[in-house]
Amino acid sequence: MKKLFVASLLLLLAGCSSGLRIDRSHPSANHDERIQFVVLHYTNASLERSLALLTKGEVSSHYLIGDGPARIYQLVDESRRAWHAGDSQWQGRTWLNSSSIGIEIVNPGFDDTPNGRVWYPYSEAQVQALIALLKDIVKRNNINPQHIIGHSDIAPSRKLDPGPMFPWKRLADAGIGIWPNATAVARQQAYFSVNPPTIAWYQQQLARFGYAIEQTGELDPGTRHVLAALQIRFRPQRFDGMPDAQTAAILQVLNTMR
Repeated sequence: MKKLFVASLLLLLAGCSSGLRIDRSHPSANHDERIQFVVLHYTNASLERSLALLTKGEVSSHYLIGDGPARIYQLVDESRRAWHAGDSQWQGRTWLNSSSIGIEIVNPGFDDTPNGRVWYPYSEAQVQALIALLKDIVKRNNINPQHIIGHSDIAPSRKLDPGPMFPWKRLADAGIGIWPNATAVARQQAYFSVNPPTIAWYQQQLARFGYAIEQTGELDPGTRHVLAALQIRFRPQRFDGMPDAQTAAILQVLNTMR
């Protein structure tokens, strides 16, 4: 058996040394980019702690944007899979680590105080650094700008980041995101105030936009988590996870833009 293995190995090596011939004259048109999404996070930790967690812990991301001067750190090559998304789903794709670039931003997230939850803003330097980085990533990887999403979008039952202080409209204004037109939202809100949609409608429209949601027809905890994720992103002033005319209008307008 050992002699047979050695003989087979020698034949394989001989074939390699003679040169491998591959016919590349019939390229398929049926393919796309491996990287489809960019997922944004906050670290909920200091810069020093974030670097330690993302380089020596059990999680990682492709990029980290620091605080202060907002230095950009590349921690994982874009050709490699980073471990930032976990159990996740968006537009029918699951476990988005394999199809996304992860960007962490140094930010405390929130503190729960006697006066309620306090969220922390992102600095202007961080926002400018992020916009420049995203423009570069989108261009090089041919990513649809609407595929820039938050951790709370792809895991709404367990994640809140990048949180209600994240400037999604600023990104959209820079051409790297999506934001509903205010006039169109006001018009639809007036309609839905008189004609409130069913929970089944919300679930169908949320799934159409990209969220993973069960079509139960009930205002169950899963539906409220997804509604809250939508509100955190597009109506951060109130994200209680309850359906209302403004939320319905935002959802309707977003789905006409895609």
